[in-house]
Amino acid sequence: MSDAGLHTLTGAYALHALPESERREFERHLGDCEACSVEVRELSETATRLGLAVSVTPPRELRERVLHEIATVRQEPPPGGRRARTGRMGRSTAGRPSRWPKFALAASLAAAAGFGGIAVWQNQEAQEARQDSRATQQRSDQLAQVLAAPDARTRSGTLEGGGKGTVVVSESRNRAVFLASGLAEAPAGKVYQLWFDDDGTMRSAGLMRASGGSSTTYATLLDGPVDPATGMGVTVEPAGGSAQPTSAPLALIDLPSA
Repeated sequence: MSDAGLHTLTGAYALHALPESERREFERHLGDCEACSVEVRELSETATRLGLAVSVTPPRELRERVLHEIATVRQEPPPGGRRARTGRMGRSTAGRPSRWPKFALAASLAAAAGFGGIAVWQNQEAQEARQDSRATQQRSDQLAQVLAAPDARTRSGTLEGGGKGTVVVSESRNRAVFLASGLAEAPAGKVYQLWFDDDGTMRSAGLMRASGGSSTTYATLLDGPVDPATGMGVTVEPAGGSAQPTSAPLALIDLPSA
């Protein structure tokens, strides 16, 4: 394989997707190519963070709240038993009231309603967490497929402020991934937004996503197809993003060609 071809295998190598013969050849190449060594290291770190990002942990306060509520619920008597004989003053022979006072009944109904609300809330939280997890997993899979694509091409550039950005494009999948490191967290109320440059017309490609909670490392699958873009850019936008860029770009990078 030519040196030019070896330069394109960084994503596949980082994801352990190379056949044995190509892996050995690429590892020999790594010993002589500092640029590929740096790129493999960054892609491997990103893949690790993506794996951590899909885990979902329930809030700790949920367990404590449920246990607290359980302790306040009156236990019902076992059903189906014979009614105890009652004496004077409406008390059973076992010394228990023959029927609950009104305030106890009201408290039990309130507790039941409260548990119903907690159950509904917990179910909604679980459903949303599952949906978020599936969406995150799907994006992670698509991102990994672009990085591991045999025709993946990369191009890097310097971001304003000293960070580094790398765009990875797969022509066969018509998708692109943007990796950034050393980039400071966006200002309060702001986000980093990505754009495709369609021959001078900027098309939104989504918001940048931090990798595994890091505020300085980002790995983002750009929204939408690459075609007909020839470049991409990064801007700082109000929270939620903008329809068109509202600030000067932090970087403009030409997309790599085959």
